[in-house]
Amino acid sequence: MSNKTTVRPPVVAVMGHIDHGKSSLLDYVRKTNVVDGEAGGITQHVSAYEVNHKTDDGEKKITFLDTPGHEAFQAMRSSGAVIADIAILIVAGDDGVKPQTLEAYTAIKEAGIPFVVAITKIDTNNANVEKVKTSLLENEIYLEGLGGDIPFAPISSKTGEGIPELLDLILLTADLEELTGDESLPAEGVVLEATKDKQRGDSATLIIKNGSLKTGSFVVAGNTMAPIRFIEDFKGDRIDSATFSSPIRIVGFNELPTVGSAFTTVAKKKDAEKLAKEGVAVPKETLEQKETETGAILPLIIKADVVGSIPAIEHELKKLSHDNIAIKVLDSGVGAINEGDIKTAVAAPNGVCVAFHTGIDKAAADLADRSDIEAKSFDIIYELAEYVEEILNSRAPKVQKEEVLGRAKIIRLFNKVGTKQVFGGKVKEGEVRLNSTVRVLRRDVVLGEGKLINLQSMRVDVDSVPVDTEFGGQLDSKVEMAEGDYIEAYHIVES
Repeated sequence: MSNKTTVRPPVVAVMGHIDHGKSSLLDYVRKTNVVDGEAGGITQHVSAYEVNHKTDDGEKKITFLDTPGHEAFQAMRSSGAVIADIAILIVAGDDGVKPQTLEAYTAIKEAGIPFVVAITKIDTNNANVEKVKTSLLENEIYLEGLGGDIPFAPISSKTGEGIPELLDLILLTADLEELTGDESLPAEGVVLEATKDKQRGDSATLIIKNGSLKTGSFVVAGNTMAPIRFIEDFKGDRIDSATFSSPIRIVGFNELPTVGSAFTTVAKKKDAEKLAKEGVAVPKETLEQKETETGAILPLIIKADVVGSIPAIEHELKKLSHDNIAIKVLDSGVGAINEGDIKTAVAAPNGVCVAFHTGIDKAAADLADRSDIEAKSFDIIYELAEYVEEILNSRAPKVQKEEVLGRAKIIRLFNKVGTKQVFGGKVKEGEVRLNSTVRVLRRDVVLGEGKLINLQSMRVDVDSVPVDTEFGGQLDSKVEMAEGDYIEAYHIVES
């Protein structure tokens, strides 16, 4: 460690299932309330918080990333793990390992960072820590003392039991990682969130991974830049400077930076403009249109309050599928639904506008009403997806498809009166049904069609005859059948 290099506080991602207690853990740690401010108690955006933990060596700082555990936020959660130095994988003591737990575990492994397991809700009546340990082992998550080296702590976010031990484990893990930084260098790090604000302009939350940030310099992320006129800490208070592991907010970007992109800082505007011009923006995740037989599409405009929510919405909408219609995102962006969005929907035509954690301008709402355009805002991402799915199903064109029921061979021909002919046959594939439409085939060449107006098996009238069964039938058709011909029964289904 050089004389300019110092120990850097760890940046920690809290990851896991939607209701296993991530927000409650952070709420206890930082003594503020996140859950009450979030719709449905679900963390809807990536946020960052600094806390101080008392140790034998004095107070030590830890930065927490509150990454959403909701399945819909896979992209944001993965990004959070990459930004982080250490992860906490939470597993509820009364619920055990769930699919979303394993998704979070996969994201941690892909990020290649160490992690600590927190077994939460140990204060509940049906909590069973030993059962949870077994569940983790069954999913190849090997805890310390149980055949592995992954540290763990049983905790209660209500009583605080085990939380000091959990924080000790985080700091011990950080010590083993030997996290360091150099305050004398210009700040660099990762864009954690980006927001469009009418009063303040385009702003971004940044996590500094090395160096120091001071007012008067310039920050560059991809092909975007901003002058650092003032710095806000995670509480919204203005500060003169910040250093590594700190989450800070910068206002005044020329356009919204891409969440997950790296940033750097320079002293002069000229250098910032040059870097931004050379910079490459991180490609945004898009909802690819799936091919359908009908070619029908549902034109969609997506608006959100922050950039990071858009990939999460698109991730959820990718799960929606219909054979006869596909979603096509015409536009997406930050801010309320405006008149321009409604006009885009009208021109589509019949587009749909959806907003997440943001509203609809009055002028846009009036235009949508006059133009008969669907425009709606949501605070829960699954409700937004369900709404789009309802529209998708209602607008999907009906497609008629032919479905073959079965084939039968003509063994004998009996009497014929007019167009009605009595015959004996044997079902070779599937089944034949009474009143079904059939094709008459001779050496796989279609001679014509007819209708089965009578079916008998063992000289008893029946509604259908299964495969490998001989039967008698009467066909109403203009076709002259011959022994050795086949009949192929089919019907038309609408989907």
